[in-house]
Amino acid sequence: MSSKNLKNPGNRKISHFGEKKLIKRLLSRSRAFQPNSPFFDEFYFKSLNDDAALIDLDDKYLVVTSDLLLESKHLPAKMSAFQKGKKVVTVNVSDLAAMGAKPFGFILSLGLPQDLLMEEYDEIMEGVFKTCQSYEMGLIGGDTNESDELILSGTCLGVVDKNKVLMKEGARPGDVVAVTGPLGVAAAGFEFLLSPLSVKKNLKEILKPSTIKIIVKHALEPHTRLKEGILLAESGFVTSATDITDGLASEVGELVEASENGAGITILETMIPLIPEVEEVTTALDKNPLDLTLYYGEDFELLLTIKEDAFDQLKDKIGLIQVGVVTSSGKMEIVDKEGKTNILKPSGYQHFK
Repeated sequence: MSSKNLKNPGNRKISHFGEKKLIKRLLSRSRAFQPNSPFFDEFYFKSLNDDAALIDLDDKYLVVTSDLLLESKHLPAKMSAFQKGKKVVTVNVSDLAAMGAKPFGFILSLGLPQDLLMEEYDEIMEGVFKTCQSYEMGLIGGDTNESDELILSGTCLGVVDKNKVLMKEGARPGDVVAVTGPLGVAAAGFEFLLSPLSVKKNLKEILKPSTIKIIVKHALEPHTRLKEGILLAESGFVTSATDITDGLASEVGELVEASENGAGITILETMIPLIPEVEEVTTALDKNPLDLTLYYGEDFELLLTIKEDAFDQLKDKIGLIQVGVVTSSGKMEIVDKEGKTNILKPSGYQHFK
């Protein structure tokens, strides 16, 4: 690549940057262009690096997040219309869960192809309505327009007490690093669903039917850890948190980068929770299960750092699983099964690549 292109980012395509760098580029310029407003405080600007924006409402924050799903990139062919509607709600609620916020409203904008069947449209909306109901919130607005492919764009609104909000920035050396459930299950499901027909046929003969059912359900019908997020926020013991959408390594990188204490994080490979079904799939595909947990994403579990002396209090109550520790190194590291420490690269799923 020429030095001219490096000096002039306007000559470079967004694929050269990747999703994370695009966001960071936006955020680096945001403060200068934001209007003065009584609703914006220092936490508003800090939250721009987080899972959702925080807007000042006296003793609470209005928590606002938005996610866009394109049929060609985010909605596998095997996903039903109902599951598509469910997912656009789920991915948004997960961002609120990561901040300990309780959702109360959902806004949906849809890009609809001309040839979309009314039956499929109704099923999408049924998925939206029922999922909103399961999280005790309502669909409060939205828009529709014609598009070349199905586009589902959701915005979720929630509230959280100012003194309870969870953010990415607070990890401190000595904290325990934990997750709320097993990792790599959805990834195993997508590996199965997206396999060539010949490979999938072979997998159906090798894998247990119960295994296929579990991994496919995790891939097509993700569920958020909203209840756990709210309980963790109320505990007052969590120092940082995020949800795992782009893989464990990517989200660990987010916590390390956001830390204001020079914190690093060391993950212990032997502690990463794997269910037998994931190992069954990776064995059949001759893949490393660690790759599915670190770099694939779509788990929608919460990743958090918690005060060491409080971990045992919450471990059984919420179902936390320790996966590592916060260090003072400022580095991301992983200790493998042989006890060797390696640098952990903060890569994961990228929407632009």
